Amino acid sequence: MLRPWFHAIFLLALAVPQFNGQTAAKQSTITIHVHKSGVLSGFGHNHIVVAPVRQATLDTRTMTAEIVVLSKELKVTDTDVSEKDRAQIQADMLGPKVLNAEKFPQILFKSFRIEPAGAGRFHVTGTLDLHGVRKEITLEMTGGADHYQGKTKLKQTDFGIEPVSVAGGAVKVKDELDLDLDIYAESVKNAGRR
Repeated sequence: MLRPWFHAIFLLALAVPQFNGQTAAKQSTITIHVHKSGVLSGFGHNHIVVAPVRQATLDTRTMTAEIVVLSKELKVTDTDVSEKDRAQIQADMLGPKVLNAEKFPQILFKSFRIEPAGAGRFHVTGTLDLHGVRKEITLEMTGGADHYQGKTKLKQTDFGIEPVSVAGGAVKVKDELDLDLDIYAESVKNAGRR
């Protein structure tokens, strides 16, 4: 139910210019907002999941980006549930019914087109590999110099993930997830230069 952080991967790639294992001064992250639904949704919880970007590269010569997130590093950060419940939500998210982090340890976005869309705006189109499914996606991003932000939505079922449901569907997770991207880079204009 927490697969949408992957859309953010390509935004991250645009913003993180280092190759050779170097990292930006601040941690780039994707935040996934998971919402509840169902007739008894008042008994459920919305969830916030933070995904640190493990690797992001940008080649300004070819205008392509690649972003990698490790499934096991996704972290449930809900503050309105007990530590025990948060641990159970985390286990369910990484387990075989949702992300299946053991079988699908990596989430990968590879762009094949980055187009300027005005001052500080870009359309990024590429493929997202998530949960064993590869789909073409496009992301709108804004920013410049060393900081990029973006928002997108992602449907879990598009990647073969069935949203979590309990009590016969009376309380469930919405199929559509909201993603917020917050990407830092030291110098995008130098990306891809060696």
